[in-house]
Amino acid sequence: MEFILQGAGIFIYPLGLCSLAGMFIIIERLISLRAGKVIPQRIEKALYEGVLPEVEGKSSAGRIVSFYKFSNTDAEALKAFAQLEITKLDRGMFILDIVISASPLLGLLGTVAGLVGVFSTSEGIPSPEVISKGVGLALSTTILGLTIAIPAIIGSSFLNRKIDKLAARINVCVERLLNIKK
Repeated sequence: MEFILQGAGIFIYPLGLCSLAGMFIIIERLISLRAGKVIPQRIEKALYEGVLPEVEGKSSAGRIVSFYKFSNTDAEALKAFAQLEITKLDRGMFILDIVISASPLLGLLGTVAGLVGVFSTSEGIPSPEVISKGVGLALSTTILGLTIAIPAIIGSSFLNRKIDKLAARINVCVERLLNIKK
């Protein structure tokens, strides 16, 4: 593994940044998107039973119920506020999309840079050391770019599915909330 990292040359820095950003977003979103943190079970259960729950504004569902309780809103305003809360669930996901796109491209850029280094000598036939270094750069950056992008794709797919499920549950809770008399 050390030879891959050493062979990546200057491209190790942007690839490392992509790796750290991707890991941070995946871990942070996994923690933030826990179902109990977005829609606590007691709030969801109360809404299904037709009861207006007592809440604090710490969760998305709690903020929606508080908005409903403490403002004279119509159904459209409540749905718009709920959509705003759903949008907050996507926070930071665009960075993961950037990592997914940029990592393989950085790997490809390293591949091209390595091959240009091999074939751009004015001496005619490049020495075995130049070939070895250029091919090492080309292969190392490709491996690193794909190694970063593949787990980021898996994490993004999982998180987007989780966000979709939570959004559907929030929408159901909003519909139940609209049927409750203040």
